[in-house]
Amino acid sequence: MDQVSKAAYITAMAACAQIEATAMSEANKSARAAGQPAPHMASDFENLIVKYGIHHNAVIGYLP
Repeated sequence: MDQVSKAAYITAMAACAQIEATAMSEANKSARAAGQPAPHMASDFENLIVKYGIHHNAVIGYLP
């Protein structure tokens, strides 16, 4: 994979993580508004970084 492709991949994975984090955040807001506990905890959001491979070491691995 060339450098442009690597950058595009990392950007795409970050976008996927952001979309999922937004959906999780909205689910938390809806649950709270209904008087229910939030279904997603901080660790669920943190796990998105690993799930989408955008943690520090993974991204550094794509650099030359």
